[in-house]
Amino acid sequence: MADNEKRAVIIGAGPAGLTAAYELLKRGTAVPVVLETSQQMGGISRTVRYNGNRIDIGGHRFFSKSDRVMNWWLDVMPLARGAQGREFIQYQNQTRAIENPGDGPDPEREDRVMLIRQRKSRIYFLRRFFDYPIKLSADTLTKLGPWRTVRIGFSYLWAMMNPRRPEASLEDFLINRFGRELYLTFFKSYTEKVWGVPCQEISAEWGAQRIKGLSLVKTITHFLKKTLRPDKGLGQKGTETSLIEKFLYPKYGPGQLWECVAEDITARGGSILTGWSVDRILASNGRVAAIEAVNEAGQRQRFEGDYFFSTMPIQELVRALGCDVPAHVREISDGLQYRDFITVGLLLDKLKLSGGAGRKLLEDNWIYIQEPDVLVGRMQIFNNWSPYLVADPDKVWIGLEYFCYATDELWKLPDSKMIALAVEEMQRIGVLDSADVRDSTVIRVPKTYPAYFGTYSHFDELRAWLDKIPNLFLIGRNGMHKYNNQDHSMLTAMTAVDNIEAGIEDKSNLWAVNTEMEYHEEK
Repeated sequence: MADNEKRAVIIGAGPAGLTAAYELLKRGTAVPVVLETSQQMGGISRTVRYNGNRIDIGGHRFFSKSDRVMNWWLDVMPLARGAQGREFIQYQNQTRAIENPGDGPDPEREDRVMLIRQRKSRIYFLRRFFDYPIKLSADTLTKLGPWRTVRIGFSYLWAMMNPRRPEASLEDFLINRFGRELYLTFFKSYTEKVWGVPCQEISAEWGAQRIKGLSLVKTITHFLKKTLRPDKGLGQKGTETSLIEKFLYPKYGPGQLWECVAEDITARGGSILTGWSVDRILASNGRVAAIEAVNEAGQRQRFEGDYFFSTMPIQELVRALGCDVPAHVREISDGLQYRDFITVGLLLDKLKLSGGAGRKLLEDNWIYIQEPDVLVGRMQIFNNWSPYLVADPDKVWIGLEYFCYATDELWKLPDSKMIALAVEEMQRIGVLDSADVRDSTVIRVPKTYPAYFGTYSHFDELRAWLDKIPNLFLIGRNGMHKYNNQDHSMLTAMTAVDNIEAGIEDKSNLWAVNTEMEYHEEK
């Protein structure tokens, strides 16, 4: 490293941290060193390997209405050969055409390749499947029954004529867009499983950030448009994210892309150090001068730099800053809450529920479990994300997702009891037979979801104080305590590097990502 070269220290090797490192190197802005606590790349977007199979933590569909992000992904991993013929990716006012799909890599021979996948998600409720998002179809109306359907229609009309004001809670937000009956039928149970608190205690900002453009009217409009004029593209700008039906996906899951990005970073001269946990941030004259980290062997090291990017949870960042933090700022930080996440992976001979019409396997990527008598919130079928995630194509590889706090008994259950609970619940609701289970594993991911309650109502005070540190950039989901999608996290990193290049110290444009963008995803 030359004496006049700038140096950047990046905390975390998730999408935001690795994007920042890649962008700094590509533009020649600074030489980065990335410090990652674990041994894996991708943060919660990593791919976990288990006995030859792979698990996508939480599920990551690769699409964005940002030209910049879509091009970035395809520059790292090209589209597969023959991907559904002459496919194209259309977003905003630009089309990136795949004119000769035969020129792309063959996924049977090469690994660094993006697939195009069909998106299908459904809701499992009343021991039946409902399309997600809800479609105004004869099948849906039949399953709901005439009396519930009438109640849904009238409650929606009532909500339109009598909207809740002020729109303070997530419950207010959802009822205003779907009506009380549809909210109670398809939103309340799942949302409260995810967050562990009643919807009326969650800020409406969560809805504004995640599903601001989706409503019953847009759901119906999309259904009618699709029926009358089918679209063969991927990622239409005018389509709400929850309604997009195709997506890109790395051959071996999201972690594969971030492993490739990490390889490119080191090839360009950047450094990625795994097994290092940051626990001290040293400030001088209102700027960060260095950070200290300790590795798995207990060795401590100081890392100096010109720019510092943090994707670590804000709560941990503030604690690492030490006594320089004002008492009221520390109090807000300590009161922030997070929701934790457990995936139980099950390898099965088959599911009890068939795909219908002669299909052995259900076609869904996700199935939202709305049944209130079980704790499981969602099921992934990894075969349908990518066939390459499953070692034996004759087996079914699923992930059962649970949401909790690290203080809950559920989080503390031994793996054997967690697996037994998952199998029992899925057997009880008719999804599988315990006799068909061949292998299993448990993965716990702390602080997966930054929560919009606790002291979050005072978050702006915490943000304002941290933003005054000119060479510290908060990026990514936990770095900003903001429920970002993968592409939003990447955009915060890109925007931070833009600001450095342009000499912009105002960080408001970082916080505008996933606030003023056109779409948001309903998970």
